[in-house]
Amino acid sequence: MGKKVLVIDDSSTVRSYYRKILEANGFAVAEAINAYEGIEKALEEEFDLYLVDINMTKGTGIDFLREVRSNPELVAVPAAVISTESEEKDVELSLSAGANVHFIKPLKPETLLEICRILTGEVAADG
Repeated sequence: MGKKVLVIDDSSTVRSYYRKILEANGFAVAEAINAYEGIEKALEEEFDLYLVDINMTKGTGIDFLREVRSNPELVAVPAAVISTESEEKDVELSLSAGANVHFIKPLKPETLLEICRILTGEVAADG
């Protein structure tokens, strides 16, 4: 398997969608159903990328980002927020909490793959 991605989203449908696309393209995928489970998994295993939702039932994506960005062992792992939150203030909050990028759901499969490939260093940002 290739690069390892942690998908943190309380929707099983979203997690399954991401897993199907990413695993079909060589990524290894782990899942967490909320921010707290995501933090636990991030501390237990090494990941190359976090895909994070904002609104979850136990802890938000912002909580997750702030926690991993305050941990010296996790701070360098790239994180992409993929959320229904689309206002400028939401994007600014994601980025200030430590997200590398903020995208609006839903994502097309090719966009999801491109994000993951760029952020994990699989391809250069310019092609």
